[in-house]
Order: sequence, then C-alpha cells, then structure tokens
Amino acid sequence: MIQAIGHPIRLAILDCLSGGEQCVCDIARRVTAGRPNVSRHLAVLLKAGVVQCRKEGLRMIYRLQTPCIMDFLGCVTQVLREQVERNRKVLQGARRTAAQDGRVAD
Repeated sequence: MIQAIGHPIRLAILDCLSGGEQCVCDIARRVTAGRPNVSRHLAVLLKAGVVQCRKEGLRMIYRLQTPCIMDFLGCVTQVLREQVERNRKVLQGARRTAAQDGRVAD
C-alpha cells in the first residue's frame, strides 16, 4: 500500500478523492493529467485496496476505500515539515559558525 501511494500523481488523486467520489474525467482534470494516465494510477490504487470503484452508466466512479489514509498522509506531511525545519536550523547554524570563523562572507 505504501508503495502504491508513493507517486506524486497518486497522492494528488488521493487528495482529490478525499472530498468524496469522483469520476475519472473529474480526477484527470483536477490533477492535470490525461485520463489514460490517471486510469493506470487508479488501477494501482485499486489493486492495493486504497480505492474502490463502481460503474455509473458509462462513467467509472472512484472513492477512497480507506479514508484513514488521509490521516496517514497528514502525519507524513507533518514529519517532512519538521525535518525541513530541523535541516533549515542546522544550515543556519552552520552558516553562522562559518561566518564567525571568517570562512564565509555574509
């Protein structure tokens, strides 16, 4: 499942579906990708059990099978933000130290 959601387009698809059911055409429009490409990514998510689909006339309608996936993605986002902030602070500290040692001009 983690491998299935680990692609930028699939993450965008999940974000799109977090608001409720969507047809492939609407998903493709929202993630700015072609329908065939979106359909392939949806197939991966379907196989992993992350989404479900149903047919409505000629349209395929998708929804999150496990809405809790959005909690997981929110947690991952928070961890990444914290890592970025820690790295930014480390970089700032290294720059200050280098400037104090006269190695880098401000």
